[in-house]
Amino acid sequence: MASKQQSREELDEKARQGETVVPGGTGGKSVEAQEHLAEGRSKGGQTRREQLGHEGYQEMGHKGGETRKEQLGHEGYQEMGHKGGETRREQLGHEGYQEMGHKGGETRREQLGHEGYKEMGRKGGLSTKDKSGGERAEEEGIEIDESKFTNK
Repeated sequence: MASKQQSREELDEKARQGETVVPGGTGGKSVEAQEHLAEGRSKGGQTRREQLGHEGYQEMGHKGGETRKEQLGHEGYQEMGHKGGETRREQLGHEGYQEMGHKGGETRREQLGHEGYKEMGRKGGLSTKDKSGGERAEEEGIEIDESKFTNK
């Protein structure tokens, strides 16, 4: 029990110094305050989702993401995504992360259909460390039909 108490005191100290020690508890100056903030924010989000319905809530999230993208700029937004991916990989471990990627690829293939997925692969195959597939295709005069990238 002493170690739990000690650990909580260490977290309290970090919280007093402005560090977020409870996910969703940003701004709280103690562990308890952060726990209350996180719980309130979670309940508020659930209430808002019920008010807007699934599609409305999804659209609200999309708009928030677009706003954040504008605030951070292209490179900042990419960095945020990279950090999120790294965190997810740590959570799932190597095999879990690989499986997640595989499932995502399968889902995308189903969405695009055979031709769309094939065309997307052509573009991706042109990419290098320094240039995107789109940039290379444009430079080399290779036609990529991005209209095939839309869902079936």
